[in-house]
Amino acid sequence: MSSEKAKNHPLFAVPEKEPARDDAPLFDGTAQATEEPSACPRCYGSGMEVVPGKGARRCLCKDLNPGAKFLERARIPRRYDACALNNYYPAQGNGSQLRAFNFAFRLVQKYPIVDRGLLFMGTVGVGKTHLSVAILRGLLEKGVPCLFYEFGSLLKEIQDSYNPISKTSELGVLAPVYQAEVLVLDELGASKPTDWVRETMMNIIGMRYNEKKLTIFTTNYLDARRAPTDETLEDRVGVRLRSRLYEMCKTVQLDGEDYRRRLDAQQI
Repeated sequence: MSSEKAKNHPLFAVPEKEPARDDAPLFDGTAQATEEPSACPRCYGSGMEVVPGKGARRCLCKDLNPGAKFLERARIPRRYDACALNNYYPAQGNGSQLRAFNFAFRLVQKYPIVDRGLLFMGTVGVGKTHLSVAILRGLLEKGVPCLFYEFGSLLKEIQDSYNPISKTSELGVLAPVYQAEVLVLDELGASKPTDWVRETMMNIIGMRYNEKKLTIFTTNYLDARRAPTDETLEDRVGVRLRSRLYEMCKTVQLDGEDYRRRLDAQQI
């Protein structure tokens, strides 16, 4: 996407500078570029550490890159390779997107002193997945093991594990989901809510709930119906699970138009 086109659609348009206010973003996209990295406490940036009684050796900081290692295991789809906090720009005048950005930024800054995850809800194309992936990237840079799953894909992998020809098992699929330090479950409620789907959702989310594992969700379903025929998130996941989500996560609703539609109109 060209820089000129990027400036014109809602999630990537650079907002006009405004006076500071309570809901102003806590991060303006420049801190990472100007902040000097802290020196390694072992080698103080020299690349060689002194081991008492043994001499000097190559510092461990030159061999370890936990962020890169964890990034490979995080399963973030290539579609979202560029998603980061410093390139998420709320649509001009959109307070809900600005508020969601602030919650995402605070979570990354405060981690691990965080009690709850986030539940981003809203219609398609308002930036829910962008913010979720941006949170993961921010935490990965801090060396926190994270995992991304689109919920429908996770259910499909679990179903495939029942195939006797498959080399995977249900436990093999679910263990990383249960154990991930931070997990993003994208598109919660998108799969048809059969008994098996609801039971599986309850098992996965219930396990993380009980272990107090930080989880970030996105969903296209809201808590209130905008039209009589609309389904709510509770309709899709059930009363019990929606109740647990209230305790696990801060609910953050995003509004706005689908940025993909605006992008499509700009392309030749």
